[in-house]
Amino acid sequence: MRLRLLLLIFLLVLLVAGGLGASAAWRAYAGPGPLAEPAQIVIPRGGTERIAAALAERDVIRDPRAFAVASWLTRSAGPLRAAEFQFPAGVSLEQVLHILREARPVQRRLTIPEGLTAHQIRALLERTDGLSGEVPTFSEGDILPETYSYEWGESRAAIIRRADAAMDRALAEAWANRAPDLPFTTPREALVLASIVERETGKPEERPRVAGVFINRMRRGMPLQSDPTVAYAATGGAPMDRPITRADLDRDHPFNTYRVRGLPPGPIASPGKASLTAVLRPEDNDFLYFVADGSGGHAFARTLDEHNRNVARWRAIERGEADKVTAPPASGPAARSPSGPSAGRR
Repeated sequence: MRLRLLLLIFLLVLLVAGGLGASAAWRAYAGPGPLAEPAQIVIPRGGTERIAAALAERDVIRDPRAFAVASWLTRSAGPLRAAEFQFPAGVSLEQVLHILREARPVQRRLTIPEGLTAHQIRALLERTDGLSGEVPTFSEGDILPETYSYEWGESRAAIIRRADAAMDRALAEAWANRAPDLPFTTPREALVLASIVERETGKPEERPRVAGVFINRMRRGMPLQSDPTVAYAATGGAPMDRPITRADLDRDHPFNTYRVRGLPPGPIASPGKASLTAVLRPEDNDFLYFVADGSGGHAFARTLDEHNRNVARWRAIERGEADKVTAPPASGPAARSPSGPSAGRR
């Protein structure tokens, strides 16, 4: 009864203010509004007047005065919220008020791809529309690559906290299900190796095999010889816009796994759940080498001779001469592998 009384008062106000008939006044409240197409609109803070102005500017409502009166008369239904909402075409004033009070705000989505460095994740967050505040400090490998929902105005710090907690959970779960007798003893070491695997291959089905190669090399005391670690050493996590050089390979740096045996001192990127699982449940194989195969994947080898042939095939593919492949002499070191453990530097 109270709501009906308020609506009657509202109709009377419209009749007096606008000289409308009763049926026209009711249509102004419950009938279709002027919005021609569905729209996502950010509703500002600052009270009814600012909200009405924002809605009128986007043609959601016709008359800010009518909106103000209707919102006051129906105030017992709840406050009007400042957020981003989806409004359907032709939304009525009655529906507008319901949306502002009851509807779920628009859920935006931010996808952090696997394999980004902290430098790249920071840049991604800084340019993401709808987030607020500065990006707080975080370390390499802290963030789980994932798609995160957020509402307009949520802080970048809140996204970082959620992504950091998600990585902690994912790493703990993968560690709890690890295979026995792995050549590392802490979740942190697993995270470091997973970051290398993530950067080495973009094919999900290859990750356990690539992890198996690196674990085999670790068990034999061989250097990992991972090109992505060399690139990380050269740029500190910024994108590398040139090929790796001999000087990069020969540089003494804790992250250069051509010069330093074992794992580098920290992650080189943010690995996804699949890479975490791959290094903790690796494929049981006896491969020691891999090189690009021209199809987006890699050719794996057990021996240096076999790897040399794979490298020669890759070089021919690069030159457009795949049908002219001949194996290099087994006695000479092959060219450095474009990806993964090198043939010529053990």
